[in-house]
Formats: sequence, C-alpha cells, structure tokens
Amino acid sequence: MTSSRLTTLVLASALLSATACSDQAATAPTGPGLSSVLFAGDSIAVGEALPLAAAFQASGVGFESIAAEGGGNVVGPFAEENWPKISERITAAQADVVVYQLTTYDWGTEQEQRAAYEKLLGLVTGAGSKLAFVSAPPIRADDFYRPHLAELQRTPAVAKAVAQTAPGQAFFLDATAVWGETYQQVKDGKADRSADGIHTCPQGAARFTAWLVDELAEQPGGFTPAEPSAWANAGWSADKHFQGC
Repeated sequence: MTSSRLTTLVLASALLSATACSDQAATAPTGPGLSSVLFAGDSIAVGEALPLAAAFQASGVGFESIAAEGGGNVVGPFAEENWPKISERITAAQADVVVYQLTTYDWGTEQEQRAAYEKLLGLVTGAGSKLAFVSAPPIRADDFYRPHLAELQRTPAVAKAVAQTAPGQAFFLDATAVWGETYQQVKDGKADRSADGIHTCPQGAARFTAWLVDELAEQPGGFTPAEPSAWANAGWSADKHFQGC
C-alpha cells in the first residue's frame, strides 16, 4: 500500500473514531489544563505512540514515549531489567499524567500483578504525577502467549482495582470501545491490526489515539484536543513499525 493511500485511510478512520467515541473538543475543558503526558508500554504502544505524539503536539500538550519493543512492563519476565529504566524516566519526566498501557508481558499471579501495579502507582504519585492505566488491545495468542493468556486477561481488573485505591491520583481507562472484546484484524474493510495478531496498523493506532486523547481531555484539568485532521496525515503512518500492515 502506498504511503499516500495509507494516510488517506488513517485520516478517514481517525475522523470516524473521533465522532463515534467522544463528545469532541466542544465539550473539552479549557484553561491551563494538562501540559505533559508520558506514555509507557510494550511494542504495541511503540506504534501507538507515533500518532499520539502528533496529536498531542497539535493540541499543545507535551508528549514523551518510553514504550519499548519486547518489554516496557512492570511485572513479568522483563520487569527486573525494565524497572530501573522505567522508574528513572518517570521520575525525570515530571509529567502531569503517566499513561501505562498494560502489556503483553504483564504475566504473573494476581498478587504479583497487583504488587507491581501498586509499586508503579507509588512511583508515579511520588513523582507528582497522576497515573492512567489503559487496557491493551486483545491479541490472537500464539504458542508463546497461550500459556499466559489467562494472566493477561486478568490484568485490566487488577489494574482497575489498584487505581480505585487512589481516587484523584489514578484512574483506569477501558479501551474495549476501541478494540472490541477479541482480536479483529480488519475493521470497516480496512486493516486495523497487524496480521501478527499483536500490533496495530495505522488505522487502529489512529482510532486509539482519537479515543485516548479525548479520554484524557475529559479528566479534571484536561485540555482542548486538536481535531484529527490536524494530526492524522502528519507522516507518522509511513513509519517502518507498520510494515506488517
């Protein structure tokens, strides 16, 4: 697919999502509001960070991504090596909101998951930031993920429970409105998720961006989000991260 055709599809999907999934900028808070966002997660979040950066820039909000290929999690097989890097970046960023998209590596018992999310909450709030947990898109589990599928399916409930212990400092956002309950490669006749069963295509990343930007804009001390037309065709859809689409 050519880059020009791809960006056209992304713009169409972003505009559709912004209309369907939000009340649009007309109802967003005004005033000083949110000034900076730090985004964390695994390789799914790496792709989503591309349109998010464009959308927040267009909205006048600072944005930084610490999402990482093959990790970015706070619990599971890579947590021990990830935590020093994640904690350092969160402390240094001093963002208004840290958004942690649950990862495909957040494996562990319920107790391990809860302890890790509580540890993240303590770090974020200790740095003077708020924490937003965001559910991950459903995956098509292969032999690598299948043994941990039940653990991954539990993470939204655990994260939501942790967020509820800190009202005003943490909250949970359910992205089911974007992705549905199960992995869907095609939406509205166009590639939405990668054929690898895990990652997003530009259309899906754009739909997620429109949704997340509006969700954060509706939080106390929010901001006025830019229209999707201001960021959907900003060139990010040609990134090599989307080659599988």
